[in-house]
Amino acid sequence: LRAFQTHENGMHSTRLKLKLRNWGSRRRHHSIGFSVPPVEKMAMEVVMPNTCIRGCCSSASIPLHLSSSSFTLLSPIAKGSESVVYEAILDGRKVAAKKPILSTSDDLDKFHRNLQLLCNLDHPGVAKLVAAHAKPPNYMFFFEFYESGTLADKLHVEEWSPSIDQVLMITLHLAKALQYLHNNGIVHRDVKPANILLDERFSPYLADFGLAEYKKNLLEVNLQNWRSSGKPTGGFHKKNMVGTLIYMAPEILRKEMYTEKSDIYSFGILINELLTGVVPYTDLRAEAQAHTVLEMNYTEQQLTAAIVSSGLRPALAESGLHAPKSLLSLIQKCWEADPSKRPSLDNVVLELESIWEQERGKQGHLSENFFNSQSDTDGDTTKTSGDYRETINWSSQGECLSKKSSVFHVFDVKLWSSSTDDPSRYVPIISCGAFATCGRRESMEDTHFLMPHMCSEENIHLFAIFDGHRGAAAAEFSAQVLPGLVQSLCSTSAGEALSQAFVKTDLAFRQELDSHRESKRVSQKDWHPGCTAIASLLVENKLFVANVGDSRAILCRAGHPFALSKAHLATCIDERNRVIREGGHIEWLVDTWRVAPAGLQVTRSIGDDDLKPAVTAEPEISETVLSADDEFLVMASDGLWDVLNDEEVIGIIRDTVKEPSMCSKRLATEAAARGSADNITVIVIFLRPVSTAERIY
Repeated sequence: LRAFQTHENGMHSTRLKLKLRNWGSRRRHHSIGFSVPPVEKMAMEVVMPNTCIRGCCSSASIPLHLSSSSFTLLSPIAKGSESVVYEAILDGRKVAAKKPILSTSDDLDKFHRNLQLLCNLDHPGVAKLVAAHAKPPNYMFFFEFYESGTLADKLHVEEWSPSIDQVLMITLHLAKALQYLHNNGIVHRDVKPANILLDERFSPYLADFGLAEYKKNLLEVNLQNWRSSGKPTGGFHKKNMVGTLIYMAPEILRKEMYTEKSDIYSFGILINELLTGVVPYTDLRAEAQAHTVLEMNYTEQQLTAAIVSSGLRPALAESGLHAPKSLLSLIQKCWEADPSKRPSLDNVVLELESIWEQERGKQGHLSENFFNSQSDTDGDTTKTSGDYRETINWSSQGECLSKKSSVFHVFDVKLWSSSTDDPSRYVPIISCGAFATCGRRESMEDTHFLMPHMCSEENIHLFAIFDGHRGAAAAEFSAQVLPGLVQSLCSTSAGEALSQAFVKTDLAFRQELDSHRESKRVSQKDWHPGCTAIASLLVENKLFVANVGDSRAILCRAGHPFALSKAHLATCIDERNRVIREGGHIEWLVDTWRVAPAGLQVTRSIGDDDLKPAVTAEPEISETVLSADDEFLVMASDGLWDVLNDEEVIGIIRDTVKEPSMCSKRLATEAAARGSADNITVIVIFLRPVSTAERIY
């Protein structure tokens, strides 16, 4: 990157001011032909030569390097393992900014390949790239902003049930977008509702071309992907087998060649999901709960085997007035096991147009523009859905609550400190660092915080990790609320403050969730997010650890691991009996004991209001007096502990440069390489100064 920067500074660029005509919000006639009338246009300055830093990407209309003053990143919209998407302002216009995570030279190569492809796309059914910044240090893509979010959110958060004309129009639009790609030699490789964006009229746009490849390159890409690298996760090589398991074609699961027919299989799964509103291979509308249910009913290995060997497919939509038999027949053709028996996109488009005409004949006429007819036929119901689709930033909600509760208070955490001023008493000198990654999950549900020298006190420090399930809401909220609650309870003992803070955080989150349900900002009534949590409060030489769930903490004492917490799982007989005593239900599901009906393995958590009081938020507290024998503390979510034992964690840190952030990253990347299937968050706290020799050797 430094070499790129030097090259960039040495370039003698000529600035040419060109008028760049970009579409604003795309408003189009929703006829079969998809004619797009011109709309308000935006002029931007283009710096010539308009190429990326390497010179491999160019565009006559899309600016590829921007001044830092031309854009502003606002709040994150979505987080994934490879990028973060922000709401942003570009030259006074709202856009979506996608910032890829570029950790290696391979990531940089992928960014440039993706940019080359995006610069060549121009279709009304494809998400529009309006600008990019293709020079260090901030590599970014800027896309048009689509007000209604993703099709996945529409189906599984708002629980939208589209009419048959809406289903047909959306599928026909998407089929034409895929047809355009295939006719231009491009395979998308990740067709699913989460990659379909909707504008304010619910017009669909195919998005996320991070895995897309030209057909001419697919043979080479497949050969590279299937070379042995990494280790499998339950028989499922996610590193090599790109895409999303529940939408993957059988030939991909058999490690065969990607083709256009693999996209058609995924498209068939998508049409069925649009008709049923159900996440594939589950009986749920709620996508946030899908991975929990999948793990409960199938391991990835079992699901892969069932799709490939047994011909398992999602439950087909029921025929009748809502789903014509011809459309169901098309779905079944698309998800045929033999790729050669699947139709081409040209044939899919022809068949969808035929079904459209048949439905028009049956009903007299379908609305010429079903988006306009929505407001005519659905009345207030449609408007209500739109009005209440306000994205809730749970981190901001927690921050606001924390500020309100602390505005009239001054907290004196020195009350926890020892009253004796003994210079010979041991007090650790800390340095800390953290690293978090999505791992093999598609979204990040972990959060954490580091608060060394809390309230400016030299010897008081607070650290915590929150591992979300059924969504990230509880984790994001708790990370903002817990620190303030711990500080507000400084009049009690440190251990009691931690314990009460966990319980009060749980109560505050559940009350906040209820208030949003009542105001209809949360439209999904059966959504019950939760999180596990582990927190360490270090007061001089005393270490207090509070834990609910399966995140854990260990201490390296005289070179050996010393457990500071234990996991709260339904497999533990004491926890199982406690849940049953408090009115909960434990069932053996697939391969282990779980709390029913949600299928959770953990027996303590924050949130999970449908399982209270049995799944309690009351933590177990450990208190440890530290000495000079104690070298470092490691806290981590279960994504680490699933694949590494305590001794291995100590050994890896011993073999790593003694810098806490580097140690955290080394542990997380090792866990991912060993096949951890979960988000991974690691915090490392060194408890004594590290010499230069130790850092290097």
